[in-house]
Amino acid sequence: MKLEELTRYLDSLLEPAKFRDYCPNGLQVEGGGEISRIVAGVTASQSLLDVAVDRGAQAILVHHGYFWKGEDGRVTGLRKRRLQTLLRHDISLLAYHLPLDAHPTLGNNAQLAGLTGWLPEGRFGEQDIGWYGRLEQPCVLLELAAQLTALLGRQPLLIGDGARQIRRIAWCSGGAQSYFEQAIALGVDAYLSGEISEQTVHLANESGVAYIAAGHHATERYGVKALAGHLATQFGLDCQFVDINNPV
Repeated sequence: MKLEELTRYLDSLLEPAKFRDYCPNGLQVEGGGEISRIVAGVTASQSLLDVAVDRGAQAILVHHGYFWKGEDGRVTGLRKRRLQTLLRHDISLLAYHLPLDAHPTLGNNAQLAGLTGWLPEGRFGEQDIGWYGRLEQPCVLLELAAQLTALLGRQPLLIGDGARQIRRIAWCSGGAQSYFEQAIALGVDAYLSGEISEQTVHLANESGVAYIAAGHHATERYGVKALAGHLATQFGLDCQFVDINNPV
């Protein structure tokens, strides 16, 4: 498949132009023109780049790419090494951040709903990235945490009464703790995101709405994995998802 065709298809599917984001979405580093093998992962770390080189990939597809707003733009140190790896091996880097959080079927939040069995009822937050709905089977907070531990492979941090009955829940993958107040206003029993801030604890304790910090990486593995699977089915590409361990 031509790189140009792949980029055009992904831009059409994920519609990055609709989002005000913190980084450029789409093709970030241009490599060779022909794509047959893609390595996909959450973040374009050096470890993921090295796997792509070892496996002979022509492209890397990630959720967290490069060139973030406010970041030092100089190509030195680790940034030089990363870009040098891509350019030396003619590997393209494609990254989709908020568009991959928000996509209605392949996005991180849609995939979390499918993984957990939660029943979506609506969207909220900036650019409708957050989701809310209800549990298929209500349970207490500690039971929900045990389910999440089994599904995500890590134990979440809970703020709230472990015996609280959870029927309605809101969620937004990654670093979306700033949406907590909006989730509280929806009348949910709990809110799940990837990270937590100091003030989040006080909001949970004072509102009575439980907060679940399930891990930034742990909640954002599923969108890019689903997207890679979609490309494999749609175009017959060799798409390999690689989960580089990250405890955050």
